[in-house]
Amino acid sequence: MSDLTINASQPIAIKTTTLTEDWLAVVIGLLVFALALGSVGGVDLLGWAVTTAVYSDLSQALSPVAKGYGWLGGAGALLATYVALVAVLSASIYALGANVRKFAAAFTVVFAIAYASWIVGSYAHLAAVTPAEQQKFGVTWSLKLTNEGGFIVALLAGLVIANFFPRFAEWLKEAIRPEFYIKIAIVILGATVAVTAAGRLNLASSILLRGVAAIIEAYLIYWAVVYYVARKWFGFSREWSVPLASGISICGVAAAIATGGAIRPRPQGAILVSSLVVVFAVVEVLILPVLAQTFLWQEPLVAGAWIGLAVKTDGAAVAGGGITEALITAKAAAEGVHYQPGWILATTATVKVFIDIFIGVWAFILGYIWTNHIDRGPDRARPAEIWQRFPKFILGFLVVFAAALWLALGGPPAVAKALPAAAGEANVFRVIFFILTFFSIGVLSDFRKLWQQGFGKLAAVYFVSLFGFVIWVGLLISWLFFSGIKPPLAS
Repeated sequence: MSDLTINASQPIAIKTTTLTEDWLAVVIGLLVFALALGSVGGVDLLGWAVTTAVYSDLSQALSPVAKGYGWLGGAGALLATYVALVAVLSASIYALGANVRKFAAAFTVVFAIAYASWIVGSYAHLAAVTPAEQQKFGVTWSLKLTNEGGFIVALLAGLVIANFFPRFAEWLKEAIRPEFYIKIAIVILGATVAVTAAGRLNLASSILLRGVAAIIEAYLIYWAVVYYVARKWFGFSREWSVPLASGISICGVAAAIATGGAIRPRPQGAILVSSLVVVFAVVEVLILPVLAQTFLWQEPLVAGAWIGLAVKTDGAAVAGGGITEALITAKAAAEGVHYQPGWILATTATVKVFIDIFIGVWAFILGYIWTNHIDRGPDRARPAEIWQRFPKFILGFLVVFAAALWLALGGPPAVAKALPAAAGEANVFRVIFFILTFFSIGVLSDFRKLWQQGFGKLAAVYFVSLFGFVIWVGLLISWLFFSGIKPPLAS
């Protein structure tokens, strides 16, 4: 998906160069996975990364992910993680031609606030789930969010900065790159999904097939209805209705820009829709996981698929799937049901991955119809546009998934046994990139500035479409395809 840092005065440019955020996300994600595999061969190359546990004593919050690096201590692991991230990401920013010095300075502050949010979210009063955990940490009550409540804290911190400290938010913008961060996280996520799937291959295959079917059914309904609402109820032109329908129905920013580029309208349409996508994604992430915990905790995979179909950006959807998993597993654990971790998030991620693949195909279809039947001109949509608009970071996810699944199922027994720990070390970085994504989404959501841009009517279409039928159709389809299917129980 395209970077959410958008400016209404700039024209839309669909990148066709070889070096893009997508490809850099693939490189970084594969690098993390490759380094994590070192532990399978007996060389722990990522054990120094910082991890955060639920705590009541702050001195016990941080530690290296591997005991072999215990000499670093929590503060040392945090510093090592920051240095590694700022080095790798600064190199990527240099490759993209942006200002490395400004990025490094802003990223230092972004990382500090985002990770502090994660630490706050891990406090026992917020994160402890079971009565046994509360007793362990000496607390009498808890919100039972697990430490993934830190995602919400990071989002709220970003919202406060965006809406009360706009100059500070502007200074941070060089490091506010939510789509870049989430692309890297999704590539890394392939390892966790593969290890999870290897344990229950039949169930994983069922989720995959059901996810594809759900996507096709949902989006054939979504796009047509949103386009009709925009045209007939609100009187928008075709040029405005196409990116609006794509942004609301398919996958937010990327779909709005890709399909907008396919029909070549004025650039402001896709840009304003992209802004709306960010705002409503924030609202959905704050509301939908709580609704899922309340009403769908006995149908956890329905909840995971629903988040994937309803939330319209990769960052908010996949991270929202993580929060949903944390809330539902906590609720189930309180009732004595202990699910294996990873299945709800994997369902959300599977749905989002196939939605992203769908973007390029749909952009080509719209471009073909537009240039051959509606606005005939010298330019015609070419099949090559499917590849140009295809989200390349998906390739990284598939490579990591396939490699990890092969090692888990076809590798030597010693490798298969060591693989979950290696995937766990890689997952530490997936979590960190999630935190950065949530904080970045919050910083981009300056509600006053967005309102001043004059898109109240666009927001009305989005509100009516999203809360009038998109969320509920997504819930119905998720229920039809995933009801009765449960994650395996933890042994």
